[in-house]
Amino acid sequence: QAHLVESGGGLVQRGGSLRLSCAASGSIFSIGIMRWFRQAPGQQRELVAFIGTMGTTRYADSVKGRFTISRDNAKNTVDLQMNSLKPEDTAVYYCGADLRLADSDSLGEYWGQGTQVTVSS
Repeated sequence: QAHLVESGGGLVQRGGSLRLSCAASGSIFSIGIMRWFRQAPGQQRELVAFIGTMGTTRYADSVKGRFTISRDNAKNTVDLQMNSLKPEDTAVYYCGADLRLADSDSLGEYWGQGTQVTVSS
């Protein structure tokens, strides 16, 4: 069994910054791609960024140049540094990861519970 837990959300003014963190715990053998998604009220879940095992990153066009995803493989964590925040960044942010558990031969997709980010104008 494994869990992902996000932290770092909150309320910030336009132009401000927040850093989200996500920690994976449990009987984990290895971690593949790690991701950050977000979902605003009434909208579909949107992929914000992902990072591969060797550090390859991709970003949604809406956050390029403002957000930076990073991971620490030794700590099983993935962070999202968010700068120059806009009101349209307001959403619940979820981390996700492809995990191989210690008693499994395959990767499974796991999700955190989400953390609220609110950007005021």
